[in-house]
Amino acid sequence: MYKTGIARTCVLVLLFLFFTLAVMNVDVQAIGPEGSEVGFAFINGPMHDALPYSGFFYKLTTFLGYLALLAVLGYGALGVMQLVKRRSLKKVDGQLILLGAYFVLVLACYVVFEKLPINYRPVILDEGLEASYPSSHTMLALCVFGAMMVPYPQLISQEKLGYVRTAAGVLMVVSVAGRLLSGVHWLTDIVGSVLLSAALLSCYTAALSIMAHKQNGKKA
Repeated sequence: MYKTGIARTCVLVLLFLFFTLAVMNVDVQAIGPEGSEVGFAFINGPMHDALPYSGFFYKLTTFLGYLALLAVLGYGALGVMQLVKRRSLKKVDGQLILLGAYFVLVLACYVVFEKLPINYRPVILDEGLEASYPSSHTMLALCVFGAMMVPYPQLISQEKLGYVRTAAGVLMVVSVAGRLLSGVHWLTDIVGSVLLSAALLSCYTAALSIMAHKQNGKKA
């Protein structure tokens, strides 16, 4: 099972890397603000013209981004409470520690693409040109809400898991669609973010499978 997860993660990472290289090299034109360039101009340009800036969807998806951050803080608070109560990092739930490492990885990806911009937003908001690929808000929402769909018996009962998954799924769909409709990203920013988020989520679930495999091996 865990080998399948590792293979899936590798495929998704490669897809994201190939797509990123394509965005950097295929039909790159200066169609952005202040002459900024973006790849796949033949589709990014018309898509942005059809979906101009929308303050409503921008504010909605920004709120969902803060909601995702709040969820991260909630998991972090739970980890701190377990650490204080159990007085040993080894006694903190392994899945919670792994989740913390996963969130650190998501943050690292966020920082990397903020420092190494592939392209810039199709609109100027407040601070001039801003890195746009992949959409950081979309990535954050997908990675956090996606992690909420993974079973966590110590935190979410089996009876409530279905409701949590439904809510998380709705939030993920709204985040992706809303960010595109907001007009603050190129279409390829959203696609790249979905691919990267899928790779990160797959990495997390594969790590969970490896952890479960090792625990079952110890019990045996």
